[in-house]
Amino acid sequence: MTLAYFDCFSGISGDMTLGALVDAGLPIEVLRSELAKLNLPGYTLSSEKVKRSGLSATKVHVILDEKEQPARHLSDIEAIINASSLKTAVKRKSLSIFQRLAEVEAKVHGTTPEKVHFHEVGAVDALVDIVGSVIGLEHLGITEIIGSPLNVGSGTVHTAHGKLPVPAPATAELLRNIPLYSSSITFELTTPTGAAIISTLAASFGPLPQMTICRVAYGAGNKDIPGQPNVLRLMIGEPVSAYEEDTSIVIESNIDDMNPQIYGHLIDTLMAKGAHDVYLTPIIMKKGRPAVLLSVLTDKAKSAELLDTIFRETTSIGVRIQEVGRKKLSREVRTVETPYGKIRMKISKQGDEIMTVTPEYEDCKRIADERHIPLKNVIEEAKAVFSQSSPRTPRKAAEETD
Repeated sequence: MTLAYFDCFSGISGDMTLGALVDAGLPIEVLRSELAKLNLPGYTLSSEKVKRSGLSATKVHVILDEKEQPARHLSDIEAIINASSLKTAVKRKSLSIFQRLAEVEAKVHGTTPEKVHFHEVGAVDALVDIVGSVIGLEHLGITEIIGSPLNVGSGTVHTAHGKLPVPAPATAELLRNIPLYSSSITFELTTPTGAAIISTLAASFGPLPQMTICRVAYGAGNKDIPGQPNVLRLMIGEPVSAYEEDTSIVIESNIDDMNPQIYGHLIDTLMAKGAHDVYLTPIIMKKGRPAVLLSVLTDKAKSAELLDTIFRETTSIGVRIQEVGRKKLSREVRTVETPYGKIRMKISKQGDEIMTVTPEYEDCKRIADERHIPLKNVIEEAKAVFSQSSPRTPRKAAEETD
């Protein structure tokens, strides 16, 4: 998975998004070539390195041949995109952004999506910004997008419908249920085009997630705002899992003709030879015969030896083997000194957070046998001692020992 985090501390617009993607490695020639598939004349595309409050960023320019742009309907935009030779995924995502825009504009103006006249967002430069952004995300292999809370700016903005407050009505609707804030900068930092792109494509919004960053890119806005870089920061990398991951082998066999006394010995033997776990499940087979499903979880390196043990120790004449992925909490062992003696504590964590604390069963059982006291008393005492001595309180205590 390749994760992109859009840090919208200075808002987001269509050209800022394009600039960030080019800055992150999208070749401008590739962008031109892909956009040409729209068969949309009337513009020139270029990019350059600029500085915003001293910070280097990429500015993408969409220069129109004619300043006056036609007000397109959703059907006009759908026809342009559907008639192109762009990839299906690019078409689908681009259309979803425009559909969302149409629904929001319809709500704002009290009409239907089909009757909406796109003014600013129906122009050639908006088409280039939206479709170009989807092209860039596909080219860079982005599989998940997370957005930061959005800075919308403040003041007013001039539109085809007159002077409107920031955020503009369409922008405000697009950002429903998305964290946003208004800074003291009297400028429209988040535009309807930018809001449509991020609100449609982002899976979630919040602080920077756990991730390993491989690229940091900056897309420049049109103006240099005093005291704050007018840029969109894009961070691309891989998510960091809060869990440990590995691959294991599961060996299974249905057994209906073996002396049940053998199973105890079989489990002990398989565990001694390296199985992670061995468990038995009662099942009913054909003709109503009761049977046992033997399941063995192990590493691939030990699977051959365990398979040989199964065939030697049981009446099985065939097994099923499959590879499975595992996600695990990280684990460590600490020893606590209790009034009964030393007991090992198995601690499971998610990152730095303690999730469970389990006293080692064999230690507790040995002490209970030696001192002739209830096993449950030893277990509870071990938990209490750990809780008092640990700098962190476990989120939940284990109810059982293994």
